[in-house]
Amino acid sequence: MPPEYDTVEVSVLIIGAGAAGARAAIELAERGVDDVLVLGKRGHGDAHTTWARGGINGALGTRDPEDDWTIHAADTLKEGHFLNDPAKVETVTEQMPERLRELDEWGMDYSRTDDGGIDQRYFGAQSYRRTAFAGDHTGESMLDTLVGRARDLGVPHRENVMITKLAADGDRVYGAVGFDMDTGEFVVFNAGAVVLAAGGYAAIYDRHTSREDENNGDGPALAYDAGASLMDMEFVQFHPTGMAVDGSDPEWAPWSGRLVTEAVRGEGGRLYNTDGERFMRRYSPDQMELDARDVVARAIAQEVSEGRGTENGGVYLDVSHRDAGFIRERLPRMYERFQDLGVDMAEEPVEVAPTAHYGMGGVAVDGHGETDVTDLFAIGETMAGVHGANRLGGNSLAETVAYGVVAGRRVADRIEGPGTMPERVVTGLVEPHLSELAALANADGTYDVDALIAELRECLWTHAGIRRDEATLSSGLDAVDRIRGKAADVAVGPVTSRSFEYAIDLGVMMTSAEAVLRGALERTESRGAHYRTDYPDSDPTWQHNIHYRRADIGGMATDTQPVATPSEAVQAALDAGHELDYHQLE
Repeated sequence: MPPEYDTVEVSVLIIGAGAAGARAAIELAERGVDDVLVLGKRGHGDAHTTWARGGINGALGTRDPEDDWTIHAADTLKEGHFLNDPAKVETVTEQMPERLRELDEWGMDYSRTDDGGIDQRYFGAQSYRRTAFAGDHTGESMLDTLVGRARDLGVPHRENVMITKLAADGDRVYGAVGFDMDTGEFVVFNAGAVVLAAGGYAAIYDRHTSREDENNGDGPALAYDAGASLMDMEFVQFHPTGMAVDGSDPEWAPWSGRLVTEAVRGEGGRLYNTDGERFMRRYSPDQMELDARDVVARAIAQEVSEGRGTENGGVYLDVSHRDAGFIRERLPRMYERFQDLGVDMAEEPVEVAPTAHYGMGGVAVDGHGETDVTDLFAIGETMAGVHGANRLGGNSLAETVAYGVVAGRRVADRIEGPGTMPERVVTGLVEPHLSELAALANADGTYDVDALIAELRECLWTHAGIRRDEATLSSGLDAVDRIRGKAADVAVGPVTSRSFEYAIDLGVMMTSAEAVLRGALERTESRGAHYRTDYPDSDPTWQHNIHYRRADIGGMATDTQPVATPSEAVQAALDAGHELDYHQLE
């Protein structure tokens, strides 16, 4: 018999309370859909969006009036090595000036120019200064603004709820199943439409910029399990500048891999090896530290591998040539963080090394954010298509608000109420899953959940990191299979325990881990963030997206689809050859 559970009926269920989920909820509310519920795994307003520091892109032309949305789109396609969906790129870039002004109207705390305009800074691989920002706490300020707007509109939310399964029959979604993390109560949500805005999957890696309980792949795993396809999961962005620390120092160890925002380099920060050489002159003499993230990350990895790295496996990032007041004004959070750890950024460099930061892949969706499961949408970092093989810095926050609007409009036009969950779905899927959850609680297994998560993360870092090859990837798949076997025999506490939450996390993490390894093994070329030492060059025949789906007889199946072409306007911007000249900063 299944355990007792509560039933909640809503027209639209939004899973994820970050920027994407909040903006979709706002759009729905503004269009008269008042039966919406936003779910978050943490306290309201405490989502991973707050960790996005550097800025949000939009061709406002505050500093460079010659910039426009077509050049923004061209930069995005070039950074994505033309593996992006051009239509999705244009959907984001064309509306972003409006989205930035909208946030301003709602009270976002932008940094300003002397005449009061929304200031914009350089970010890597951008032709012009188009990254709007709020110091180095842009994501936090943006989410505060969106949450405030949602509250003004009376959008309901529920915090500390974890979704474990979508109620779907492969063709259509009818709701979701989860539990209240505070009370341990199981909950079934009956919904007319479901919007997944649950983040990405970069935290499947050992060194990563996310908090330990975020970006574990919830969104992609939930969609995949429900019958939707995934796409381009092999493309994981390794941010060049995560904190490189002494792991034996208890004060520093928790900061390993945490993001040192690109804004430090955007404001003139320079990279040096232990020989005192500003080594990006050798790798990218024109764009220097502001070249594409994959280029800078591989350069740092190369310096470390050749013995010119620090004892902590990194290099030095130095912004001390800037005035101390300028640093405190433009990079307040970074300055305070290192100051608290005993390092004055205005006087000395900090140690940095590449760290897993963002999954360019995710759930395959159409132009409105809908998956191939009817009424199931995926937006923000959960979706794929905008970023291609490598994400342009500042585009992650842009994608959240742009597709929050697009998906919200689509759902509002279609929704007719909560709908009815078929009895066959209740008895054949929902209740058996609830029984599985109940059986997992207080399980007296052999293996420790935390240890298995650490083992999986180490596996991904070792076998599908910055540099990959066939033998390493193949052995990584074998290692994931072994971990999957152990995961069936874990020791777990009650439903309200951390070990229960992490046991769910471990299950979803393995879906993304397998997809990353399979896609990286299949893609026999190097492109963007995916670098194969045994296939170091890009192959024009591989300008295809890899899709992942559940095979009819079990396991993960893949197929490839060609990439579309951009519009005439964006192609003209590509042909014009706009490009950043780093030396304008000097």
